[in-house]
Amino acid sequence: MSYLRVKICGLTDEADAVQAAELGADAVGLNFVDESPRRITPAKAESIARALPAFVEPIGVFVARELQPVFEITNQVGIRTIQLYLRNDGFIVGDLARVRLIQPFSIGKKDDLLNIKRYLDRCRQEDRKFPAAILVDACVEGQHGGTGKTAPWLLLHDFQVEVPLVLAGGLTPENVAEAVRIVRPYGVDVASGVEKSPGRKDPDKMKRFIENAREAAERL
Repeated sequence: MSYLRVKICGLTDEADAVQAAELGADAVGLNFVDESPRRITPAKAESIARALPAFVEPIGVFVARELQPVFEITNQVGIRTIQLYLRNDGFIVGDLARVRLIQPFSIGKKDDLLNIKRYLDRCRQEDRKFPAAILVDACVEGQHGGTGKTAPWLLLHDFQVEVPLVLAGGLTPENVAEAVRIVRPYGVDVASGVEKSPGRKDPDKMKRFIENAREAAERL
């Protein structure tokens, strides 16, 4: 298997972000969702982004009804990639030339995988740019990710699409190796599974998570 990407999401502190990068994270998630305990201000996000070493990317996590407020934040912070949930549970139909999109999907049953196929078919039919990746998370009614629930890994075992797949949802240092073996994702995304409290990361958990994930990928 190719190199496994790791995103540590929900960073609220510069020191935690630098620690995640030093431990081998490829990206850190900066949360701008009003309802989230990990929400940060654009000013704080800018400070965290500036603290990151080269080649570690800040990714903005948003729930929005329209793109303009999102672009205002990405321009201020210097974010080039966004993970975007729409409040109407639809999919973005707009000018995304300014940013790369990670399109999230909630998966609870096999039929949910068809939503991913339909979305990519729509991109193809309308001659729209494919997302940079899709992110697959657990399906919890009324919530946009960050639930701590695991996605149905076995449903994703043979699932293949044209774009990279990032696995999220309830991943921990203890279960990430099994998840990687089953799903074989392009990347993994973790928030609560490496925390000591919401928004504050535990260095030992981050270290074990990254090591266990990459070791599992190397054996595939």
